Amino acid sequence: MKSGAPHPRSRRPAEKKARAARRLVAITAGEPAGIGPDLCLALARIELRLPVVVIADRALLEARARALRLAVRCVEFLGRESVVARRGQISVLHVPLATSAVAGRPDPANSSAVLRSLEIAVDGCMAGTFDAMATAPVHKAVINDAGFAFTGHTEFLAQRTGVERVVMMLVGGGMRVALATTHLALKDVAASISRAGLEAVLRILRRDLADRFAIPKPRMLVAGLNPHAGESGHLGREEIEIIIPVLDKLRREGYDIAGPLPADTLFQPQRLKACDCVLAMYHDQGLPVLKYASFGGGVNVTLGLPIIRTSVDHGTALDLAGTGKADPGSLVAAVRLAARLAARARATPPA
Repeated sequence: MKSGAPHPRSRRPAEKKARAARRLVAITAGEPAGIGPDLCLALARIELRLPVVVIADRALLEARARALRLAVRCVEFLGRESVVARRGQISVLHVPLATSAVAGRPDPANSSAVLRSLEIAVDGCMAGTFDAMATAPVHKAVINDAGFAFTGHTEFLAQRTGVERVVMMLVGGGMRVALATTHLALKDVAASISRAGLEAVLRILRRDLADRFAIPKPRMLVAGLNPHAGESGHLGREEIEIIIPVLDKLRREGYDIAGPLPADTLFQPQRLKACDCVLAMYHDQGLPVLKYASFGGGVNVTLGLPIIRTSVDHGTALDLAGTGKADPGSLVAAVRLAARLAARARATPPA
């Protein structure tokens, strides 16, 4: 299973790089007290060779740069033409915080600015100002403490773009792992899996693997919900009553799907070599395996949106904020993948 790049036969490497380099990626800095600002500043120290604009409080970035002793120049974003991919410089679309941010100490008062930066990025992608967006981590609990109902980026993006259903997929470690359910308490997972919902997830997954990742006939492995995929109904009937009927229906339509398979033996190298994506039934069924293989370099991709959105594979790491120890690898990978997907989207007009 290939990880992030589109299908190798889809385009020559030099052509892909040239197209990707022209795509403007908006980056939201996430929780101001977390490592998001540090990661955004780190991009200016890397030969990224991609035009990016950071949506954040400019004073925060400048203060964090001083604290980290980074010679980074923050340049005001004045439109696409003003953005230059230059080492030691980042373009900033200023969104003021309500109060000064202190590294490691999140303040709910700044949650409105965090959400506003997301709104600007989404709306800019919808309007064509940006070609894609990549997000640094937010602190869900702090946003909720501020009085905003917020379960995560994935759900926020679906609502903002007017999409009924989206799919969360992580890319890394040679794997793609998508989720049938996202941020739910474990006790609520089984009740949330329905035939209609699972079918919708698989249709989105197949379509975006084909359209965004240039895999003409994606091969998918589907995990069972219960141990041993239900053990013929002795350990649960969700496989028999929900999952198997959906997979059989889609196979009759030409889908290349194997499953439901026991999750404890699904992630074997032999199986992964023969597939393009794994669909896990819930968050902690599939993601621990992928994150073990790729933590710090994995990318979260939201499928089913009318825009391209990628994200880091980690949290706010408040203990590392302002220390200079945060690894920007996942954000770098997220930005590069966003640019590649955007290049593919522009090169393939909708039917």
